[in-house]
Amino acid sequence: MRNDTIETLLCHYGSTAQAPIDLENTLRASIRLEEVELGKEQQFITRLKVRRISRRHAVRIVAIGAAGLGGLSLALEGVRMIEAALIGQDATKPVYS
Repeated sequence: MRNDTIETLLCHYGSTAQAPIDLENTLRASIRLEEVELGKEQQFITRLKVRRISRRHAVRIVAIGAAGLGGLSLALEGVRMIEAALIGQDATKPVYS
């Protein structure tokens, strides 16, 4: 389910499927978080345009950024698992089974 698009889910369940509890708040929080990340990225790009950095420093920044995104991904997956547990669904099973 986590990899399915909205269109796939609607085709499979139809428009009568129940929306997950607190879906709107979860989406808002996700959008706010993405907005903050984009703002930080834009600030960083602006700083890079103004100031030169070494390759070593650039590689370190990329590695830290990738690790941060990995942590964010793990956190979101944890939230999905908790939400599924509260709803009573097994999040480890595919939706179509």
